[in-house]
Amino acid sequence: MDTDSIHSGYSHHSNRSRGSNKQSERSSRDRHKSHSRDSSSRSDKNVTISASSAQPQQPDQGSAPTDAQDDNWGETTTAVTGTSDHSLSQEDLAGFGKETEGPVEKLNCIRFLPLVLSLLMGLLVLVTPLSFLVLPQVLWPERLQACGTACEGLFLSLAFKLLILLLAGWALFVRPTRASLPRIAVFRALLGLLTLLLLLSYWLFFGVRILDSQEENYQGIVQFAVSLVDALLFIHYLAVVLLEIRHLQPCFSLCVVRSTDGETHHYNLGQLSIQRAALVILEHYYKDFSVHNPALLTAAKSRAAKHLAGLKVYNVDGAGSDAATAQSRAKIAAAARQRDTSHNELYYEEAEHDRRVRKRKARLVVAVEEAFTHVRRLQEEEKKKPPGDEMDPREAAQAIFPSMARALQKYLRTTRQQHCHSMDSIQAHLAFCITNNMTPKAFLESYLMAGPTLQYGRECWQTRQWTLVSEASVTSPLHNGSEFQLKSSDFSLVVTSKAIPHLKLSEEYVHPKSHKFVLQLQSETSV
Repeated sequence: MDTDSIHSGYSHHSNRSRGSNKQSERSSRDRHKSHSRDSSSRSDKNVTISASSAQPQQPDQGSAPTDAQDDNWGETTTAVTGTSDHSLSQEDLAGFGKETEGPVEKLNCIRFLPLVLSLLMGLLVLVTPLSFLVLPQVLWPERLQACGTACEGLFLSLAFKLLILLLAGWALFVRPTRASLPRIAVFRALLGLLTLLLLLSYWLFFGVRILDSQEENYQGIVQFAVSLVDALLFIHYLAVVLLEIRHLQPCFSLCVVRSTDGETHHYNLGQLSIQRAALVILEHYYKDFSVHNPALLTAAKSRAAKHLAGLKVYNVDGAGSDAATAQSRAKIAAAARQRDTSHNELYYEEAEHDRRVRKRKARLVVAVEEAFTHVRRLQEEEKKKPPGDEMDPREAAQAIFPSMARALQKYLRTTRQQHCHSMDSIQAHLAFCITNNMTPKAFLESYLMAGPTLQYGRECWQTRQWTLVSEASVTSPLHNGSEFQLKSSDFSLVVTSKAIPHLKLSEEYVHPKSHKFVLQLQSETSV
């Protein structure tokens, strides 16, 4: 009896829940139908790509594309434009490259601190000699001796030396900051401290020997200011030697390896600290290393996970204390037995992927060639029109882009490059190629071959922060066997240094006549 009542109560509760679920499903289905009618009514309209439509709109959550979407997602989606019958709808173009958007790093004001300090130091260096000349003229002008011809010549020399010092300091120190180093630059700090000590010494001497005694020999005061400018010029020469010339001679060969894919490059550097060597390596990284594509590294992980997921272990003896250990050992043994056949799966997977890439590439090449042929035909027609009716290269790029967008998007998804190229960057590159009368092959080269990191959009490299990991102090100089890492959020650069060996050349003299010989021929004639 109790069981029947409980069962009836449970069935009544389940019937009510099923009824409420059906009602919610019906209402959600109605909302989905109305949403689909609205989206279909929008997509049925003719689309003409203009400059205002270059900015992608935010798609709805119900229609947002996912990474697991099939490559043939747009085979039945067409939109009629003024120039092409095989193109994409506005919603599809708005979602093209949406996954590349990310947060932009805010400007850090600390990066301008070295520049501000350099400007303040330069202002102090420029004002000090002029103050030595002006203060006596203001405080005791009636007691100063007249400035003769030699004194006026010193004025001219001082003016030109200050101008040379100002230009040289601007060329060496007033530069945009390339990076924010973790520690202070030793040589720059040493030069700044030396300059401050020199200025302080001259100010103390000027205050004790000239201001207190009110020196009357104005020519001696001018010579004192000229000597200060000479000393500052020598400090600037020392700065050029330490900051620009010292590290030019190569002393170490650095091997840089990217941890994810093993791409390796070698660089020869001079006498640098670890943090400055890391800065030079990062500058070379952005122009020498190919762009990092984490999507290409997921194939091996997914293949290994698929093999392990297909293994099942049954414990017939019951649960025990070492059941988990026995299951892990059984999985390892089964995976070892499957090792003999896994290379066949890898071979066929790579062959299938290469076949798909070649197929997508052929379609993309044909689509781009047809689009460029259409552009040339339009250019010939535009020559016959009045000058005011000519089409802008940006407008021409927006007009022919839908005809190649589907093939390009499929190729980028197949080669896993869709996060590196946005719709705006592709249209800008297409307009650039049309403006400079480039061929379709020149346009496709940026997408068929992976280029350096700086070739892609700023979102691929601007927001990346690096962390320098080193056992030695980052201000210590490089030496043979130095090792450090440059870590980012996705990968790291492992750097090892080797000293360039000392080369000994010997000379071997070869006499000019030692390799000469005489050929004697004995001619015999038949009689």
